[in-house]
Amino acid sequence: MKLYNEDYPAPNPRKVRIYLAEKNLKVELVHVPMRERAHKAPDFVVKNSLGQLPVLETDDGRFISESLAICRYLEALHREPSMFGEGAFEQATVEMWIRRAEFRLWAPMSQVWRNADERTEPVIKARFKDFGEHNRTVVADAMNWIDGELADGREFVAGKNFSMADIVLLCGIDFAKYVRMDMPERARHLRAWHQRVSSRPTARA
Repeated sequence: MKLYNEDYPAPNPRKVRIYLAEKNLKVELVHVPMRERAHKAPDFVVKNSLGQLPVLETDDGRFISESLAICRYLEALHREPSMFGEGAFEQATVEMWIRRAEFRLWAPMSQVWRNADERTEPVIKARFKDFGEHNRTVVADAMNWIDGELADGREFVAGKNFSMADIVLLCGIDFAKYVRMDMPERARHLRAWHQRVSSRPTARA
C-alpha cells in the first residue's frame, strides 16, 4: 500500500500518519508537495478527482481518499488496537466526537483558512474576508465548549481510551494554531488534554 501524503502542517494527511503510528502499521509514504500544486497535477487527479490529500493506494491498485475513510479501511484490516472504540456505546461515542470535532471546529476553521488567511490568497480567488474573520469567533466558542465537556476529568475526549476522536481533534487544534487561532487561555481542561495527547510519540508522526 501507498499513502499519498504531505508533511505538517497539512492536517488531513497527519490524521492518517498518527493513526498508522498508533496501530504500528507500515505504509509507504509518497510525498505530494502541495506548495508546488502537485495535488492538482493531472497524474494525481486520476487518483482523486478532487485533487486533495491524503489518498491511499491499495495493494490491488485501487484508491481511497478522505482521511477517515482511509483509517476505517485500515481498521477493518487491522482491528487491534481499536481506534474507533470497543463495543456499541464506545464506538458511538467515538463517532459522536469525530462529528463534533469536524462540524464544530474543523468546519469554521476551514472558512478562516480559505477566506481570511493571507497564505491562501494566491490560489483561492473567491474569498470573503469578513466571513472568514467572523469564523475565528466560532472557532473560539467551539474550543470553549469542548473545554467545558472535558471538565469532568476524562483522560481522552471520548472516554478512557485514546481514539480516532482524539486524533481528529488534535489535528484540528494544531492546524487552528497554524491559522493563528490558539486555544483560549481560560480553556484549561482543553489545554491539559492537548498536552496529554501531544506528549504521545505518535503525535509527531
